[in-house]
Formats: sequence, structure tokens, C-alpha cells
Amino acid sequence: MHNTAFDQLATYPFWRLNNLLEKVPKPDGFSELALQIGEPKIPPPDFVAEIIGENSSKWANYPPHPGTKSYRTACASWLTRRYTLPEEMIDEATNILPCAGTKEALFHMGLLAVPRDPPSGSTEPYAVLVPNPVYQVYYGAAVFSGGKPYPISAPAENNFMPDYAGVAPEILERTALVYLCNPSNPQGASASMTYLTDLIGLARQHDFVLVVDECYSEIYRGAPPIGGLQACAQLGGSMDNVLVLHSLSKRSSAPGLRCGFVAGDPKLIELYRTIRSYASVAVPLPILAAGETLWRDEAHVEINRAHYESLFTKAEEILGHINGFSNPPGGFYLWLDVGDGEEAALKLWSEAGVKCMPGGYMAQNDPFTGVNPVSRYLRVCLVHDKVTAVEALERISVVLQG
Repeated sequence: MHNTAFDQLATYPFWRLNNLLEKVPKPDGFSELALQIGEPKIPPPDFVAEIIGENSSKWANYPPHPGTKSYRTACASWLTRRYTLPEEMIDEATNILPCAGTKEALFHMGLLAVPRDPPSGSTEPYAVLVPNPVYQVYYGAAVFSGGKPYPISAPAENNFMPDYAGVAPEILERTALVYLCNPSNPQGASASMTYLTDLIGLARQHDFVLVVDECYSEIYRGAPPIGGLQACAQLGGSMDNVLVLHSLSKRSSAPGLRCGFVAGDPKLIELYRTIRSYASVAVPLPILAAGETLWRDEAHVEINRAHYESLFTKAEEILGHINGFSNPPGGFYLWLDVGDGEEAALKLWSEAGVKCMPGGYMAQNDPFTGVNPVSRYLRVCLVHDKVTAVEALERISVVLQG
């Protein structure tokens, strides 16, 4: 069956990488080291399994889509502590909704925000602005919701943040949805307070939904990243037009738990509650119980953050002398300017058995220039234990210098 939505999508980046490498043999004498996917390899706290076991009788119950009050309260309390929000700003009943991780919820934002029919007086569909490079789910959400995606470049000279304010007024006037990843994937850059407050102002001026994906917010070196709701507080406390998403996947090294939440504008939260009731499986009660404890505990997060910081320290020691190296303030990716990301990925696999993601596979061609803005780059995921990460970095160093 012909499907025009599929026709608009570039091949999924991990499929592209598999296609690139599948006919190239791994070199003899090298074990495979997978640094192409952002999946934390350090274990979650032991208490996660214990709490799930203690709540095992609840597998027999259908979980409610709004989750439990205690889970939502834990999320609201965490947001208030983490971002120093006014005590009464977040209401667990109206500003928080659990979700199964954040990937599914990010995709659903297209259903939530993009109207089916074109704007009044226009034959063009509603616009969805996404960063470029882009987490592929944002782009897919734009396409499958019937919107028109506009990948907006996020160059180094703009702190690796997309210049949404510079988008042409005629596009902004029909924009329904804007995505921002903060800290950014893959560059690890953090938005300033001014950038965030200006973007919220733009959302309210043009009445689009601003979705801030903050799944990397707890992995940083130096000052903690500013959040979308923190910027809302700076503007007086209203969360109109703004949703933020958080997950335990990166923060707590629990990607398989599939547990997170959406927070913000109560009107949008209520609408998303309806969408989830039809289109999603609710987060199971034993998972919510474990998630609640994880949101209330910071000790394991500090251990994780120290681990990632040690990996980036080693990365600078091993790769810092190579042209194109930079040490980002957030996230767990190296974003290396290697001249040709696809060529470097192929060379790393064929000569050292290391899998990394070509930067260009994470981007769309710029809609205004037709050029892929990040084909020069390579994304390296530092998600393993220290011994494995150091071995990978040393192999990368040998190949890139060769």
C-alpha cells in the first residue's frame, strides 16, 4: 500500500548505519564495541528490582492512565527541587502526566498539537519546527501528524541551538509545534535562560506548542542546565503553551523501565490525557512504584553524573589533541568534527571494530539550502563502564590519527 507519510521520511538512522556496515567485516582480533546508541550500560540502583518485586501483586491490575497520586507528587516535588520553582507552581493533579519513557510521548505531541486541516486561508499544512540534527522521533511526529517538518540548523556559532526566532514570519504564523532538546542531542549544549524565555515568548506570540525534551538534564559537567519550567517561572509562572518531558532512562540508567512524565500547561496535559487513553498503554503500577522512589532519590544520580564526568575526562586525555574534538557541558555524547562522518564511521568499524553514528544520519537536508549541515560530524556515545569506554577511546584515537 502506498503511504505518502513514509515517502517523506529518510531511512531511520540506525538502519542506515546497519546498511553501511553490514557488508564490511569486523577486523580480526577486535571485539565489537557499540558506541552508536545512547543506551546507558551502568546498572540502575538495586532498589528498583526490590520495589518491583514488593509490588508484584499489582501486575494483576490495569494501571490508570493518570498514574498514581504518589507518583505524580514525586515528579512534581522533583521538578520543584531541581529547578527551584515556587512551591505552588506545580500541581500534581493538573500539571503532571506519567508516560512510558518519553519517546512515545514525544511522538504523540504531533497528534496533540498539529490540526488535521491546513490553516485558514492556506493550502500549506501546519509547520513543525525541529532542531537539525534531530532526534528522529520529532521528525516522524511531524510527518505522521500531517504537519510539514522544518529542520532548523543548530550551528556551533549559535551554541548548537536552533535559531527559531530567525524563521521567516510566514512560517511562524502557521507553526503548530516546536521541539527543543535541552541539553541537545547530539551536541550536549545547554540553552541559556534568555534563549528559553525568548522561545516561550515566541510560542505565545504565534500560539504554537513548545515541547522541551529534557531527558539529558541530569547528565552535565559544571552548572546544571536550565529547564523550560524554570524559564516559565522567570516569566511569572504561567506554563501556557509549554510542555517539558523527563525520563528515568538516562537520569537513573533505567532505559528498560519505560517510565517518565510530561509536565506543563494544564490545558495541554488534559488533552494529552485523552490521547493517552486511546493511544497508549498506561505505565504499570509496579513500575510507577519504582519510578516514584527513583524521582525522590538523588544519591544514585550523583554517582551516575560523576561516572560520566570521569569518562569525559578520559576522552579529553585521549582525544583532546585531535582536531575537531570538543568536550560538551551536557549529555553523554562526543560530537566530533572529523571532516566526513560516514567515512570515519566506516573506518572505525573496518579497522577497530567500533560502531559510531555518522552525524549526517541524524540530520535532514536543510529545507532552505538543501545541504546536510552536519555531515562532517561523528557521534560517539560514552555510556559504558570506564574500562570499556577507555578501550574504545584508545581505538578511536589510533584510527582518527592514522
